[in-house]
Amino acid sequence: MKLQLHTDIFKAFFTLGLTAFGGPVAHIAYFRQAFVENRRWLSDEDFTQLLAVSQTLPGPASSQLGFAIGLYRGGILGAINAFIAFTLPSALALILFATYVVAIASPLKDTVLHGLQLVALPVVADAVWKMSRQLCPDLNRRIIAGLSLLFLLLVAFSFSQFIVMGFGAIAGLYLLQPNTKSQTFSLNLPYGKKTASLFFALFILLFFIPLLNIDQPLFHFITIFYQAGATVFGGGHVVLPLLENKIVFTGLISSEQFLAGYGAAQAVPGPLFTISAYLGALLPGESGGVTGAVISLCILFLPGFLLILAVLPFWQSLQTNAVLQKSLLGINAAMVGLLAAALYQPIWQHVIESYTDIIIALTGFVLLNIFRLSPVIIVLWCLAGSIITSLL
Repeated sequence: MKLQLHTDIFKAFFTLGLTAFGGPVAHIAYFRQAFVENRRWLSDEDFTQLLAVSQTLPGPASSQLGFAIGLYRGGILGAINAFIAFTLPSALALILFATYVVAIASPLKDTVLHGLQLVALPVVADAVWKMSRQLCPDLNRRIIAGLSLLFLLLVAFSFSQFIVMGFGAIAGLYLLQPNTKSQTFSLNLPYGKKTASLFFALFILLFFIPLLNIDQPLFHFITIFYQAGATVFGGGHVVLPLLENKIVFTGLISSEQFLAGYGAAQAVPGPLFTISAYLGALLPGESGGVTGAVISLCILFLPGFLLILAVLPFWQSLQTNAVLQKSLLGINAAMVGLLAAALYQPIWQHVIESYTDIIIALTGFVLLNIFRLSPVIIVLWCLAGSIITSLL
């Protein structure tokens, strides 16, 4: 019976991993249709609560929601099955891209990679626009986002993003008002608050990984990815500047490779966090390849999943805490500024080489934001534009 249960979970999420294009918001719609309407694995009310938890915590919101649904349906093993099945198709595609496409030496490859780099500009611009409307609906939150953007454009060092998040949390306490709506949380979880506390202790303990001070590229990736996954609000698009700041600026991966992977991640279904598999595969020597890809992938997702496991049993009381609510609202507003800063550096500065690049990117933004076409269409447009421009 349990084997059949976990097989069903794997099949359901693997199907979504093959077909769920469109990013985190689209993934949430796919999940609701698949698990609330079609399979009736959980009620609409419980789905809404799991969605609220995943959107409140740092980490990849749609993947955390899928992990929580797997947990609800089949316990810890069900959650792990959901993660593996939903992530596997896009992770494999990006590992193959890193292994075979990036390594090819040809003029066409450079043109294709430039086209994939261009994809990042309209996609991130669209994310900035939508997140600003959702997360900064009032003047105070726009001020927080604007000041965060200004700081990041003027000050560039390794801890600048964390300073911005701290600023957002403090500003939120003084400038913002909490959500007064209260909902009933009725999930029956397979563990209690004591076990949840152990998960939270592990989440904190892993922050001290850098103290081991191991001089090895894969260890540096583990440190970078865990800290990024533990602190990023807003999902895959927002993790871009956090990873870029640590990986590109330290010379582990070139900016061109980084942005090409980001563009390729738009062309595959599933979560954007699977870009970690691509980056891990590019590491030199034994640190890279499949080993680096798998470790990097798991480490970037790990903190978000630990937080889901830790917070769920306490959610009823946490969701009504005014101090926490105001801080999270401020952090989300600051993240809009963080993503807007990334739109200029590294994306604009490293991608735009000519006026035709601007036209290609602007057209991609219009197709995505106004005509609401699939990101896959945007990828194809940018690739075609890059190839045609190179032939002129």
